[in-house]
Amino acid sequence: MKSLKYPSLFQPGRIGKIRIKNRIVMPPMATNYAGPSGEVTERLIKYHVERAKSEVGLIIIENVQVKYPEGKNVSCQLRLDDSKYIPGFQELAEAVHPYGTKIFMQIHHAGRQYHGIEGVEGVAPSAIPDGFLNVPVRELTAGEILDLIERFSETALRAMSAGIDGVEFHGAHGYLIGQFMSPHTNQRVDEWGGTFERRMKFPLEIIRRTRAKTGPDFPLSFRFSADEFVPGGLKLEDSRKIARMVEAAGIDVMHVSAGIYESMPIILEPMRFAEGWRVYLAEEIRKTVNIPVITVGVIRTPEVAEKILREGKADFVAVGRTLIADPHWAKKAKEGREEDIRKCISCNIGCIGGYVFNDRYMRCTVNPVVGHERFEGWAELKPAERKKNVMVAGGGPGGMEAARVASLRGHNVTLYEKEKELCGQLKIAALGPGKDKLNFIREYYASQLPKAGVRIELGKKVDESLVRDFKPDVLIIATGAEPLIPDIPGIDGGNVSPAWDVLSGKSKVPGDNVVIAGGGLVGCETALFLSREGRKITIIEMLEELAVDMEPITRFDLLTELLPKAGVRALTRRVIAQISEKGVTVLDPFQRKTLIEADSVINAMGAKSVENLEEKVKEFVPEVFVIGDGSKPRRIINATFEGASVARII
Repeated sequence: MKSLKYPSLFQPGRIGKIRIKNRIVMPPMATNYAGPSGEVTERLIKYHVERAKSEVGLIIIENVQVKYPEGKNVSCQLRLDDSKYIPGFQELAEAVHPYGTKIFMQIHHAGRQYHGIEGVEGVAPSAIPDGFLNVPVRELTAGEILDLIERFSETALRAMSAGIDGVEFHGAHGYLIGQFMSPHTNQRVDEWGGTFERRMKFPLEIIRRTRAKTGPDFPLSFRFSADEFVPGGLKLEDSRKIARMVEAAGIDVMHVSAGIYESMPIILEPMRFAEGWRVYLAEEIRKTVNIPVITVGVIRTPEVAEKILREGKADFVAVGRTLIADPHWAKKAKEGREEDIRKCISCNIGCIGGYVFNDRYMRCTVNPVVGHERFEGWAELKPAERKKNVMVAGGGPGGMEAARVASLRGHNVTLYEKEKELCGQLKIAALGPGKDKLNFIREYYASQLPKAGVRIELGKKVDESLVRDFKPDVLIIATGAEPLIPDIPGIDGGNVSPAWDVLSGKSKVPGDNVVIAGGGLVGCETALFLSREGRKITIIEMLEELAVDMEPITRFDLLTELLPKAGVRALTRRVIAQISEKGVTVLDPFQRKTLIEADSVINAMGAKSVENLEEKVKEFVPEVFVIGDGSKPRRIINATFEGASVARII
């Protein structure tokens, strides 16, 4: 039965001759869950099954290579360039189908955006390196192009043989098919480039050859970037023509995305981007074609998804990172349980930017279960063997997740927070420009902790006496971190304030000239925060580059867009020797001194763990765990995972 609250979202749809039970699509997203040789793994199957269980109408499997290894773009990427990989995909399809979910496969060649392997040369329509990766490539020969067309069509045929319901050609995000279509990347002068029509020959031949092999009833999807957001790249007016041509060639559904690696923040938007901001591209393509259109991009809530469909801007809504953060998003939406949805915060840390691009398994900042679905007690919690009294010290993300999970397992849990509200440093971080999505975490736990039965004590600092009185069986210490005060002359002066205090409004910053001591994440965000007030900001950083502790996509956005527009000045490879009323004295790499005049100095030079009670209480508390920044200052993803892990073993 479809949802009365979201009737458009849960209305059945069709792609070609296949019925999709609703309008919710899980788009392809690289996970690194394939085996080292590109085979389907149990980890990958369990991950997809968990999403299929939750009413997702269509799953599109992440990019599958048509030619290994030159075509890969992440370290552990699926392959179907040989029939020996068919059984794995058969097993995946069979695991998903009982839930009424259809499953497509995205087939792909990275082209110039390839994952470098020693001894393997990257290939592209033209020998133009990608500006984001800066790795060399050579131009494909005409013979190699014909071979790749055959490989795409053969891979599609193998997918059909495996029981996959349809295939999607990956012409988006600057990969090989898109490289042929775009004048930014295709500067050939032969039959495969030059004019618009010749640039389109490669994708059209792939579609025609595939249709000839698979027959008329096997659904074919085409994903492309309707605007590449780079000078000389594809624009919407080009994409209208592309859409009409691929429809005529035999495509059954258009999947409209945006961007290439050189406009990376457009593909995987950082926090500052508004929900559904690029739906207008799909809306325009939908006006052009007579086949269904899938839209995608920062769609977090069922309300927004419903509105898109109701207003006729798209036929299907793809919710990607949203389904990483909460695999049960669709089921919760159908049941009207919006407050139970764990929303993606667009941090890109656990998924593509921070982990997958760094050759690690995909994880999630807000959902520690991601990638652990196959382990007992993770996707479905295992009740505690013995009910224990659990005391959690610290109400940040790690402490809250530990408390929630432990309570759901049947323990008696009391969460203590010394401040008058939960969330710890998260409250401060959310005050940075464009960081308001961090409040999704606070909102989630505000609803879930009471539902889980967690007792919450605010305004109470946990000390040794309180622990003795409580007599816990388990103490989980999640007391977080505090600003690091380095040993620099003048650091304790009246003109110096910690960055956290500035962001929270606890400290006022006098004067127009401000020096930020430290050019990491906190320092750069504080610079953006203060620049809105028209101040002259200078960042001093001892390393060669700014923000090296940031996730790469968000960092790219910061360095190429946000800081330049804000007019922030940065001095790298500088060591602060002294702080005075006049400003900051720095040493350059040659030990030459320079005074940077400043009315105010902001300390953003790191953090240290708050001194905790572990040593004082472990003699009389049976089980003591220290998690998150209380163990070592890191990221939210570390805190939530450690909280989730500890809560599952007690």
